[in-house]
Amino acid sequence: MAADYDYFVEQIRMNTGIDLSQYKEAQMLRRLTTLRDKRGFHDFKAYSQAISSDGALLEEFLDRMTINVSEFYRNYQRWEVLERRILPELLMKKKPLKIWSAACSTGEEPYTLAILLDRLANGTSYTIHATDLDQRVLDTAKIGRYNERALKEMPAAIKSAYFTQDGPVFQIKEELKQHIQFKQHNLLADAYDTNYDLIICRNVLIYFTEEAKAEIYQKFSKSLGNNSYLFVGSTEQIFNPNAYDLRAVDTFFYQKQ
Repeated sequence: MAADYDYFVEQIRMNTGIDLSQYKEAQMLRRLTTLRDKRGFHDFKAYSQAISSDGALLEEFLDRMTINVSEFYRNYQRWEVLERRILPELLMKKKPLKIWSAACSTGEEPYTLAILLDRLANGTSYTIHATDLDQRVLDTAKIGRYNERALKEMPAAIKSAYFTQDGPVFQIKEELKQHIQFKQHNLLADAYDTNYDLIICRNVLIYFTEEAKAEIYQKFSKSLGNNSYLFVGSTEQIFNPNAYDLRAVDTFFYQKQ
């Protein structure tokens, strides 16, 4: 099994640029074995050969290896910290804000950010870069249509202000989209932009190895401007922030020193 999976990892790296060796092997192997077996392949060599020639299989593989679970205001108390403390401080600088929503999935996170800033910015301009490895979820995000489940944490007044309802579906209003730039990006392989005031990356790094996480945190730190912030997920607390020139300022919030 080890040699068979190693072959698969190398083929995927060569064909897509995605390095599965930087993901926790037990979790990824379990997930991909289930998918491989479901498609009727008995080993990873045969499965990798099929993926290389079948676009539908490749898209399915990419969807399975990325974790596209999201909702608006996920872990509401953390968003309150962002709304009441972090964003007001950043807005006091009176300059255009540059924000990155990394691994944004289907767009709930960057749209939540845009809602907060629309209520707080008071004329200050801002740009949100929203990125993900999976182009299909980015395409969904650009459309901005969501079911009731995705909005379960959202206050009713905000829901009515920023969405139009079409039966069971809620459509984000177009004026919020103008602040968001959606783009495909691989956290493990692609270059990082710089001078961000805020980077949000939540509930994705738990799937990476410790070495890969450390590399990503280092890159995030270099991408932040001085006194800017990193906001991570509830399972991704950084226990040695000083190693990345960061300091903890609240639960799951870190400031560049």
